[in-house]
Amino acid sequence: MTELTLQLPEHLFSALRLGPREFAAEMRIAAAVQWYSERRVSQGKAAEIAGLSRAAFLDELRQRRVAAIQIDVDELDAELGLD
Repeated sequence: MTELTLQLPEHLFSALRLGPREFAAEMRIAAAVQWYSERRVSQGKAAEIAGLSRAAFLDELRQRRVAAIQIDVDELDAELGLD
């Protein structure tokens, strides 16, 4: 696993009321949700990035009001053979 080191101002943690570990976990989840909403990663890969089970990731999507199903009408028609 690749490790990434960030240097952040100490006051950032107190402003967010998060410790460094909680901040890192929140960053992973936020990035995973964003990349999933942009359709850059699959739901399973986003859950992996977030360090969550798929069910927990779906719950994060719900809490953040992000659609869990990322398919448009044309894709659905193609999937159902209606195109």
